[in-house]
Amino acid sequence: MMAILITGAAGFIGFHVCQALLKKQKSIIGVDNLNDYYNLNLKKARLNNIKKSYPNTFNFYQIDISNQPQLKNLIQQYDDIEFVIHLAAQVGVRYSLINPQAYVSSNILGHLNLLEAFKDYKKLRHFVYASSSSVYGNTKKDVFTINDPVNTPLTFYSVSKITNELTSYAYQYLYNIPSTGLRFFTVYGPWGRPDMAVYNFTKSIFAGQPIKLFNHGKMKRDFTYVDDIVQGIMSILSKPPKHTKQPFHSIYNLGAGQSQPLIRLVRLIEKTSNKKAKIIYEPIQPGEIVKTQADISETQRQFNYNPKISLEQGIPLFIKWFCDYHKISI
Repeated sequence: MMAILITGAAGFIGFHVCQALLKKQKSIIGVDNLNDYYNLNLKKARLNNIKKSYPNTFNFYQIDISNQPQLKNLIQQYDDIEFVIHLAAQVGVRYSLINPQAYVSSNILGHLNLLEAFKDYKKLRHFVYASSSSVYGNTKKDVFTINDPVNTPLTFYSVSKITNELTSYAYQYLYNIPSTGLRFFTVYGPWGRPDMAVYNFTKSIFAGQPIKLFNHGKMKRDFTYVDDIVQGIMSILSKPPKHTKQPFHSIYNLGAGQSQPLIRLVRLIEKTSNKKAKIIYEPIQPGEIVKTQADISETQRQFNYNPKISLEQGIPLFIKWFCDYHKISI
């Protein structure tokens, strides 16, 4: 049976992608280093959920992709990997201001190690990897298009993702690896990351603790529900760039295509939880982009990508999961 390797399988997006593919009876090789950047119990709960539901088609390995011998040893055990979905990374824009070395190890070296491991792998049909909306950096444009220059990064996290894109381009040229980079825009939903605004704000509002809105509340984000992201990944995975065309490395935006003020997010959490937020307005932080909005026209045209879940629909879905997971009654 054809296998799909998914790195970051215990992560937020990785968990949802694993579930979606396993429901289609695909065989998944899941890899994650289970680091403690955020609550490890959440990562383990995601993994246990998958293992319990799909014990025969999900094989998990706790491996750090920055460890090249471990990674190569794993891949050499399999001769049927046709697709790679590379989602493992050190995440967090602000954390990259504190510990940039973590991003070199996980994001840059880990990405390189994967490409090195697969450069002579004959059965590989498509290498799909996570980039980020943060690559657009210090742009004055209202809407980010895939043809915009990405040479003004504001954080080292952005640098690491731009490096991933450049590395993938070089490896498709040198070793004929069909590759696609996906620039994700502010993904949220059930089983989400605690360090991101939707989870963080919800947790603080339920606990009666204040939340901080930077740039005095004048921040906007293209909030994208995780199911829409998964639908995009699945559609793109099955359509690799063609070998007959050089370069066969592509970049696409995966977002909702709409920019929402952070205060709107807060109001929706308040409405759903029937609780009032305590808001502290702060100046903008270093490395922050004021507004993100994805131009998804090319993704729509090529893959029939069609985000369906609005923020008004998605926030109640997230809060229902949040309350179930934390055993909270509204």
